[in-house]
Amino acid sequence: MACYRIDGVTPVVHPTAYVHPTAVLIGDVIIKQGCYVGPGACIRGDFGRITMEQESNLQDNCVVHGFAGSHTVIGKRGHIGHGAILHGCVIGEDTLVGMNAVVMDQADIGAESIIAAAAFVKSKFSCEPRSLLMGSPAKVTRQVSDEELKWKQTGTQEYVNLTTRCLDSLVECNPLTVIDDNRPALKTGNHDLKPD
Repeated sequence: MACYRIDGVTPVVHPTAYVHPTAVLIGDVIIKQGCYVGPGACIRGDFGRITMEQESNLQDNCVVHGFAGSHTVIGKRGHIGHGAILHGCVIGEDTLVGMNAVVMDQADIGAESIIAAAAFVKSKFSCEPRSLLMGSPAKVTRQVSDEELKWKQTGTQEYVNLTTRCLDSLVECNPLTVIDDNRPALKTGNHDLKPD
């Protein structure tokens, strides 16, 4: 990973967390136990603090930043989808932020909520726990169902497992030129994937 100290403040990454080598961490960044940070993610703690609580994940090409003095928080088991942008906000515990969603400054998202893909959450927006947010600007459309929350939690657990898989077995390599005989299956919930 590209890791940078600024003003004497160095990012902190718990040894049980996984941060992809192409991710960038700057300054006042705290990544706690069991977190996953994907390829191309940028976590810029050069104005305010950014904290990823236990077992949260930040996927490919996400950007996390905030204004001076802000504290951006991804709550425990928070799930931040590909390409999302978080700026100076608080994402509640066990909440999903969909792909390419944007959550702006001082927004406070209740626990166990779901923000739809491509939603835009305005500054100072707040919502109760288990809110489903959709649109641009995002609005609460209804409460998250038990089934939806279980779906979210299953996906988050896959990222908790991915953290361990990456720490144990992810290595840079050269590609093969042909598909190998008896190609092993990935250690995910889907073991039925067969190459063409």
